[in-house]
Order: sequence, then structure tokens, then C-alpha cells
Amino acid sequence: MKNIAATNDFVIKFANINGTGSSSANQLFAKAVFRMDLPVSPRNIFPSNIQGLPTWYEVRVSYKGYLGRRGGVDIAVCINPQSMVDDVLEIEPGGYCIYDSTEPLNPEMVRADITFIGIPFAQICKAEFKGMRQRVLLRNMIYIGSTAALLNIDFAILNDLAKEQFKDKQDLIIANVRALELGYQYAIDNFDCPLEIRVEQCGNIADHIFGVDHILMDGNTATALGALYGGATVATWYPITPATSVAEQFEKYAKRLRIDPGTGKHNYAVLQMEDELAALGAVIGASWNGARSFTATSGPGLSLMSELLGLAYFAEVPAVLVDVQRAGPSTGMPTRTQQSDVLAAAYASHGDTKHVLLFPATASECFEMTAQAFNLAEQLQTPIIILSDLDLGMNAHMSPPLVWDDSSKYDRGKILNATDLESLTEKFGRYLDADGDGISPRTYPGAHPETGAFFTRGSSKDEFASYTESGDAYVRNMERLLLKFETAKHHVPTPKIKQAQQQTPYGAIFFGSTASPSYEAVEMLWDDNIGMDTMRIRAFPFDQDLEQFIKEHEKVFVIEQNRDGQMRRLLINECELPSEKLVPVLHFDGIPITARFIANTIRQSIES
Repeated sequence: MKNIAATNDFVIKFANINGTGSSSANQLFAKAVFRMDLPVSPRNIFPSNIQGLPTWYEVRVSYKGYLGRRGGVDIAVCINPQSMVDDVLEIEPGGYCIYDSTEPLNPEMVRADITFIGIPFAQICKAEFKGMRQRVLLRNMIYIGSTAALLNIDFAILNDLAKEQFKDKQDLIIANVRALELGYQYAIDNFDCPLEIRVEQCGNIADHIFGVDHILMDGNTATALGALYGGATVATWYPITPATSVAEQFEKYAKRLRIDPGTGKHNYAVLQMEDELAALGAVIGASWNGARSFTATSGPGLSLMSELLGLAYFAEVPAVLVDVQRAGPSTGMPTRTQQSDVLAAAYASHGDTKHVLLFPATASECFEMTAQAFNLAEQLQTPIIILSDLDLGMNAHMSPPLVWDDSSKYDRGKILNATDLESLTEKFGRYLDADGDGISPRTYPGAHPETGAFFTRGSSKDEFASYTESGDAYVRNMERLLLKFETAKHHVPTPKIKQAQQQTPYGAIFFGSTASPSYEAVEMLWDDNIGMDTMRIRAFPFDQDLEQFIKEHEKVFVIEQNRDGQMRRLLINECELPSEKLVPVLHFDGIPITARFIANTIRQSIES
């Protein structure tokens, strides 16, 4: 049997049991690879129950800088007997299975085309440490130590990371470093280390990665920082996986950065509400009063917020909503990722509504687009919905350091102050469109003692905010809102287009977290002499370049992570495109889409 030989280019998967503390140990492994200046992409795949079910932690190392899931596993560290049969089957031929040999290996699991490496993790733990809970936790560190030795990771890096992780708890430092040492030394003493799959510092790294500073950051933290730098002073939330950490991280950083220098008092508010509907209601109220405000939720919360999204749209009140998507419908799979809220977000509420959507693809874009969302919300006087997802939001991603221009100024849109109101030569009309862009001037409460006041309502009104059931007034208002949506096209992020190396009849469209595996899939297809132009959608409403891109190709593959091809449907509906030209590439099992899946699906479609 020939083993896989790969340096700085492999996928390793740790299979454990939820609630055993494995996540912290697995993160330490990913950070160790990152400390070696190697591109790394970790993903935590965990169940929604608190304890007992299988959990996996997949780490991809790619010197080429591929950060999406590849597909397949080269090394499996099998700690969980419940899932071991499936975990072993997933290993690529020539790969490795590292397992706990305290108990004999089940003969049914043996494969002749992979190498089994047995290390008695539980036995080592029992001999060295006391107490069942401590042994369960430290067994994780032992297998990390052994794996590090087998893959040529410098122990000094593990040692430093353990000390950083437990810096305030000396007893834990001693125990965890000892566990790492035991695992590391056992592998050195009993196996030829390193394996043919290994890491090497300063190897052949892609130009766009080598020599460029990077950080590891999850999208939810980047989103929270984007809200903070975007001027948000009010955050409301109701707990929901996978969005809760957006509000938690906002509060964490606001405690440091939102402090009045004169009084030392907080100049922000974080409100945990009784449900998602109340959370958005508080955002609308705070925004109406002039505070930049946002809330974060997931699909079930978006469903509950639908009515108030319609209110904010029709009453034209700025609001920012972060939707970290998960697998639905209903409760669905709360800890699995999807892009299945596209249509629900675009047309949220009853009646005719169209909402501005932003689709970040990286942690840095989570930061940038969230900050931009507050400007857009006030410029357009409408809700802005940021569609992230669990994979992007909860997993750590390599990202360039977040950058903020300190000279940038917040754009509050068409706000009339007391001076502006006094200089008006005509009666103030809250819903008058003087500029022909569909956007009317507004005022903050109390702007002037005699003028500028208006009644905010969700019922029909005329240009002066007076209640009316006039069909003509209603039509004028709705057409103006549609015009404003057209104006939004000039404000939202434009799509990113990449041309193939030669002219091709094929194109691919994708968005959000599908971007990294899609770009890699395009390179895989090029190796088969299939050229593919690409367009990454970053916002809705769609740019005119998108329609042109589709017209220029005979067949366009729309890659997304949901069952019904929601982005494809949105394209067909909004751009009035022939459905047969747009070919769906759909993945919706809750695990992040892979480059191999995308390439294989497109290849099969072209061949057929």
C-alpha cells in the first residue's frame, strides 16, 4: 500500500463526543499550524444537544491558500466509537487512522488501503491523572500531542499555546502541558515521525498568503466589531444559535471602546428581549430616535420578525439585521449551516416588499459590510439585512487584519435639523421625493418646536404622512419605494467578476461562504480543460453587470447551499431570465459545501 505523501496540503478530522472538552484541544491544534505560518481552515461540526452525540473538528491545511472545504479526509483521529465506522470509511485511500488502542480495534473497521496508528490514549491518561472528568479532558490533549509529533509540529508551539490558553490557571497549565508531552513522546518513541503527510514551516506557500499578515477570526466577532465601528450604540437580541455570539462579542468590545472619556460611563445599550419580534421592535424604536441600532438572529427569528420588517420598510425607518443562517425550516438543524433564508429575507413581510441584502464571504467582509450597513440603512431609510451563515459566523477563518479608516465619517442620510427646517420654502413633507431618487428627507424627534414633526405609521399615508386610503396616494408611495430600491443599486457593494484564462461559454455565480470552495472548484475544472468565468454576488438589489454576465454565457451555474435554489429563483424573478440558462448546483445537508462536490456536479452537467 502506498501512503499519501503531502506536505502542507491535507485534511485532518478529529472525531469525538460532544461535551468532552474536545473543541478547545482541537482549536489548539489549528492554532499551532497557524503559528507555523501555514494557511489553515478549521471547522467545528457539532450537534445541538449539550452532551453525548458525535462531534467533529475538521482542519484543512493548504499551502495554496484554499480556505473552503476540499472534500475527503486524509487523516482521521478516531476517539468516538459511536461514529468510528463512518469515520474510517471517509478516509482517502493511502490515508491514516489514528485511534485509541486501549481497547482492541474492531476487525470490521479494518481497511487494507489505509494505515492504522494505535495509541492507548485512555490508558496513558489513567496511569498519569486522577479523576474521571480530568482524564476525559486531558485525553484530548494527549491525542493532540501525538498528532503533532506525527505531523512534525514543533512542541514548543503547543507549549506556548497551552500557557496562553490557561494563563490565569497555573494548575491547568501544568496538567495540560504534561498531557501534551505524554502524547508527543509516545508517538516519537513508537512510530517513525513524521508521517509522509506532514507540515513544514516556510514551505511553498501561495503568493497571496506568504509574507502577508493574517489573523484567525470568526465571522460573528468580525460582525460585532463592524457594528461597533459602524457607529452602533444599541444592540438588541434574543438567544439563538448560531447568532448569539454577535451580541455577546458586541457587548464585550463595547465595554472597552464605548466608554465616555469624561464620566467613564457606558454610552451604549445591549438589551436582551423576550423574543425576536421585540428585539427588532426595539431596534426600530431606537433607530427612529436617531441611534444606530441592530439585532442578530437566525432563520426562526427572521420568520418572527417578518411583520416588523414590513413596518420598517413601509414607514421607512432605518434598521440593521444580521441573519446568521442555519438549516431550516422550523427548528431544523440549529448547529448546521445553510443559505436558506435568501428569499425569506429578500421579500420579508406580507405585501410588496424588497429588502436590501448583503452577502459577506469572509470575516473581513463581515466587518466591512456590517459597518457599511449602518450607512446604507440611514441613506436609504430602510432595513438592511446581512446574510451570514453558521459556517462563516461560528468558525475561525484566516483573514487579513481588519482595517478601519479613522477619517471616515458616518453618512446619516437626508436628515433635516432645525436650521434646515426653518429654511424650507414649502411645507415639510416626510414622504416627498424632491430629488427623484425615491428617498425623502426625515427628522429626528424634537428637531424643531413647530415644524418637522410627523406621524410614523404602518398604514397608508400621503406625502405629508397623513393617513389616507386614497388608491392614488398609495400607488405613488409604493412606486417611490420601488424607485428607492433602484437607487440602492448605486450604493450597495458591486459583484466580483473573475475571467477564465480563455473565452468560455460557461459561468458560475455564487455568494457568501460558497465563495472559497467555488473558486477552488473552478481551478479543478480548469485542470480538465473546462474554463469558467465567475461572479460573486455581494448584494441585492442586483447590479446591471450581473445581467450582462448571464447574457454573455450559454450556461451559468448557480452554486448555493439550500434545497430550492433560492438565489437562482431570485435571479430569475428579478432579472426576468430564462430558467433553463441557470443551472442549479445545490448542497443542503448542513455540512459546508466542498470544492470537489461543486466541480463534480458541474462536470457531470457539462458532460451530460
